[in-house]
Amino acid sequence: MGLFSFIKNAGAKVFGIGKTDAEEAAEAVAAELKVEEAAARKLEETIRDLDLKVEGLSVHIDDDAATISGLAYDQATREKAILVVGNSNGIATVDDKMTVEHVEPEAQFHTVVSGDTLGKIAKKFYGNAMKYPVIFEANKPMLEHPDKIYPGQVLRIPTLD
Repeated sequence: MGLFSFIKNAGAKVFGIGKTDAEEAAEAVAAELKVEEAAARKLEETIRDLDLKVEGLSVHIDDDAATISGLAYDQATREKAILVVGNSNGIATVDDKMTVEHVEPEAQFHTVVSGDTLGKIAKKFYGNAMKYPVIFEANKPMLEHPDKIYPGQVLRIPTLD
C-alpha cells in the first residue's frame, strides 16, 4: 500500500476529537503562565530566604520581563532584590515598582564581562583595586565568594563614604 499523507490537524476539526490549533495554543499559553507564576513565587521565596526586607513583596513575570513591587527597608535592599530577579535565567528586564522606607544614595551597576574580577571592577569605579571588598559586601548574600562572578551578571557598585 505505501505511505499516505494527511493534513495533521484536520481530524480534530472534522470529527471533534483531539484539539484544534487554537485549543493547543491556549493550553500552551496557560502552561507558560503556570511556569511564570511558579518562577515568580520562587523568586519571592529566594528574596525572603536572603533576608532582604521587602514588605508586600510581589514579583510578576511576563515572558522575559519581570516586575517587582513592595516596600524595601532601604536602597541597598531594593537594589539587591532587583539583582536577585534580574540575574535569574530567562529574565531580560526588571521593572522596578518598589518604594524605599529609608532613602539612601543609589548605587551604580556593572555588568560583568569575560576577564572581569572584583579587583578590576573596583579599579575602574574607585581607582583602587584593593577596594574590591566593598563591591563584594555590597552584593552579599548573592555573592558567596569574591572570585565567583560570571559574565552577564550585574553587580551593585555602591558609592564610597
